[in-house]
Amino acid sequence: MFIVISRTFKEGFRNLLRNGWLSVASVSILFFSLLIVSLLFSITVTASQLIQDVQDKINVSVYFKSDVTEDKILEAKKALEDFQEIKSVDYVTKEQALETFKQENVNEETVLKALEEIGENPLLSYLVIKTDNPDQYGGVASYVEQSDFSADVSRVNYDKNKEKINQFSQLVGQVRKIGVILGSIFALVAILITFNTIRLTIYSQKQEIEIMRLVGASNVFIRLPFIFEGIIYGLMASVLSMGFLFGLMKLGGIYIAGASFASRMVEFYLSNFWQLLGIQLALGIFLGVVSSFIAMRKYLKV
Repeated sequence: MFIVISRTFKEGFRNLLRNGWLSVASVSILFFSLLIVSLLFSITVTASQLIQDVQDKINVSVYFKSDVTEDKILEAKKALEDFQEIKSVDYVTKEQALETFKQENVNEETVLKALEEIGENPLLSYLVIKTDNPDQYGGVASYVEQSDFSADVSRVNYDKNKEKINQFSQLVGQVRKIGVILGSIFALVAILITFNTIRLTIYSQKQEIEIMRLVGASNVFIRLPFIFEGIIYGLMASVLSMGFLFGLMKLGGIYIAGASFASRMVEFYLSNFWQLLGIQLALGIFLGVVSSFIAMRKYLKV
């Protein structure tokens, strides 16, 4: 069995060399197909991770008027905590808000001087509300506006955060759609090119195939070289794709979406290298083998 597999693998590799530029075209199209699918997959996953980070940071802050007592704010906090959709409600006092503001603007002398000139704390006490699902923030904001303590509320910072979530979600949705469309187109083109390459290989080896039939070679023995030829195309395209994918992330990513996004993509690539390689190899071999089977089914009658 090992001898048969070794022989057929060598024959498949020999077929690849015989086909010359056709083999180069097949590997190139497979390579571009895998590269585009992998790149768009990486972009989508990285963008989704960034959205999740943004979602974790986003909240609804309910600011209370300066004359509202702490007891009333705590009552509002307790009322909000009774909602099942709400994950947490944190109370931030005026003093805590002022301290945080100073820490965030420690290098802004103009801002700190202006604060000193005011002479009193201009910031408001507020509640920080987080939900399990960002889609639930709209309901929370609506409840606050219609609640018994709405008269004590100065403002709710919901609309601005809602816009950020929607923008990120739309971006990921568009990238995912583009990835599916381009990946499908290139996969079909790759199958057609590889199919034609193996078809020509079958035609060029008609006499050899006929001789093998006459001496009693099994169908598997005759077909295996063409299957291995498709596998080799897929393996070569997968390895090339992984190398170029890293190069694109490292060198070109920064010009596409900024240094932070590029570094996240490189981090995703390195931390998921073996999974990505496995997916690439599986997809590349699948496309190569499918092309081989289609060509053999149509042109190799054994």
